[in-house]
Amino acid sequence: MDLVNTRPQISSEAVDLIADGKGLRIWLELEKDRLSDSLAAELATIPSEDLGPIHSVRENLAIALDHQTRGLGVPVAAIEGLNDAMRAAPAIHQLDWGDPPSLASRREGSAAVCLAAFLAEDAAALLAGPNRLQIRKCEADDCVMLFVGTNARRRWCSATRCGNRVRVSRYYQRSKAS
Repeated sequence: MDLVNTRPQISSEAVDLIADGKGLRIWLELEKDRLSDSLAAELATIPSEDLGPIHSVRENLAIALDHQTRGLGVPVAAIEGLNDAMRAAPAIHQLDWGDPPSLASRREGSAAVCLAAFLAEDAAALLAGPNRLQIRKCEADDCVMLFVGTNARRRWCSATRCGNRVRVSRYYQRSKAS
């Protein structure tokens, strides 16, 4: 969800928060709790010209989520796009018999292809998991963000941002009409 939400609407204009390497590094810093330390360090070096695979995963996921939230069948091309990204750098698991023993996962390929595979795998887990039926678009008129609505009454991506703006607008309209 965080990947799709990197294209917010700001002042009625779509903005790409990961359009370049600098934006990607900022986003990865915000997402660092979801990444292993070794992967995060490697990803910090992705140049802007290598962002194509990451943008492709985001686009395929956005299409899949859009269709899912509208109750339509997810296009085969979007699913294949995610599968292609995962196949480009499959996860390789390796047992390390240290003290204590651990199971490590790694991917081979460029940093951008590895990140795209990681994101595609995460996207596939979302689309195949039980939360897929709870994905919603924020109900604020000027917001394009998606969220997982675990509470049936939740209507906005953020109660403090969009929810507050909608409530203030409604209050203003009521007081203006009286």
